[in-house]
Amino acid sequence: MPLQLLLFAGFSGITVFLGGLLAYQFDHHVKQSLFKDQCVHTLMSFGAGIILSAIALVLIPKGLEHLTVWSMAGSFLLGAVLFMVIDRHLAKAGGQMATLLAMLMDFVPEAIALGAVFAVDPSMAMLLALFIGLQNLPEAFNAFRDLVQTGFRVKTTLIIFFGLSFFGIIGAMLGHFLLRGHPELTAQLMVFASGGILYLLIQDIIPESKLINNYLISFGATLGFLVGVIGEMLI
Repeated sequence: MPLQLLLFAGFSGITVFLGGLLAYQFDHHVKQSLFKDQCVHTLMSFGAGIILSAIALVLIPKGLEHLTVWSMAGSFLLGAVLFMVIDRHLAKAGGQMATLLAMLMDFVPEAIALGAVFAVDPSMAMLLALFIGLQNLPEAFNAFRDLVQTGFRVKTTLIIFFGLSFFGIIGAMLGHFLLRGHPELTAQLMVFASGGILYLLIQDIIPESKLINNYLISFGATLGFLVGVIGEMLI
């Protein structure tokens, strides 16, 4: 695996761990208040906006380049149905895993695409790695807090996030060595992920980010989407 790609993939993943550390520091050093609630919900909506931009600007468009209408629709619906089933199971178990699932559904396909893209255009791969890393930071922040509130110990959650940070390298390796010659399979993976992510966004993440009589939170989602648009333009 080229050292340059290893560095790109490492950066795209390390922000998962950094987002968890940031959430830990925030929860332990900022006192509970209305301002803290507003910050948390605004960051949740900002992350939701970035995830939505990843679906609309990266995952779906790249998938459409190599798929027919029916194969695209089948992969998208399969992702949505599968994660609806998973979400119902987690809800019955009393867990809050939606943000973590959405982050991984976004992160892993893009990391695989990063490895495949590097073989063709290293400069584009560098920008894609930057975009993925910036996405992961707010998503990991929200996912860390969700897991801790569910009952996970802080130390255990940090260890989990440290392990997840290597998913960027693993995904890039898979994409670079196994999928760079199979664009259709990579496209199916991206569209499948899009269906699952969109379901989780609408069902769990966006409703959780809402606060009554607070309009800054909705603006945060819009700003997050704008960040995604800027990243896509740079790529």
